[in-house]
Amino acid sequence: MSVKRRNPQPLNGQRLEELALAYVARFATTQARLHGYLQRKIRERGWDGEGQPPVEALVSRYAELGYVDDAAWARMKAGSLLRRGYGVRRVGEALGQAGIEEGLRAETRPGERDQRRAALVLARRRRFGPFAIESPDRAAREKQLAAMLRAGHSLDIARRIVDAPDPGEAEEWAESAYGDD
Repeated sequence: MSVKRRNPQPLNGQRLEELALAYVARFATTQARLHGYLQRKIRERGWDGEGQPPVEALVSRYAELGYVDDAAWARMKAGSLLRRGYGVRRVGEALGQAGIEEGLRAETRPGERDQRRAALVLARRRRFGPFAIESPDRAAREKQLAAMLRAGHSLDIARRIVDAPDPGEAEEWAESAYGDD
């Protein structure tokens, strides 16, 4: 026996509002992502309301009410990526893909010390440089540097971590106030 699927009804203003509210209740999101979600739902199901769908107005109202807060989301996402060991470039890319405007991305850009700490997290997790079981040969060192660059770290920070003689020195450098000790 086959189950016949019911075609969903086209959206109207009330149903669009319900979808938007359910989405922001379930996910921390940005204005751009909420906008994209609502546009996708309208494409999938059609619009049965009067005039054009009020997507922009709905997103703006939710931002004013605080249901969607791009600044808070950007801080949360940047912190999460840094704690996982990603560098400033990858953080910026992730925020850009989420629709965070350039000015807000610049405000949430991690400082030098946070960048060094993130590189240290990655080195520990992947056993790079002084955290390796065996001292890496030239080819392994280059692969480690390349992996750190792909993770969004600058070449200077990646070299400093990978070339550190021991874990203690790498940790001390990452925690130092200036990073050039």
